[in-house]
Amino acid sequence: VSRSAASIWGGLFQGLNLRLATELSFFMAVPTLTGATALKFMKVHASVTPEQLKFLLVGNLVAFIVGALAIKTFMEILNRYGLKYFGYYRICLGLTVLIILAQGYNL
Repeated sequence: VSRSAASIWGGLFQGLNLRLATELSFFMAVPTLTGATALKFMKVHASVTPEQLKFLLVGNLVAFIVGALAIKTFMEILNRYGLKYFGYYRICLGLTVLIILAQGYNL
């Protein structure tokens, strides 16, 4: 179970509708991901050059834009189809990982 799925289901169990529970899940990720990024940066900031900092900032901007588009797309799919296809995706992904591990590959 992913963090997002757990928080969506938690919101549903607390009486939120699916859209609100999903939005809450995504909003909850913001401080977590921001904190993790800040903590990692604090550990390595002394060794980051100005050129690397530019790449880091551009990378974060691109990741933010792509993430926002992914969330928008996911919300549209969720509104149209519910969680059914998300569930199928998670099952297929889980089976794929198990098959890969059974083949002896180390993820």
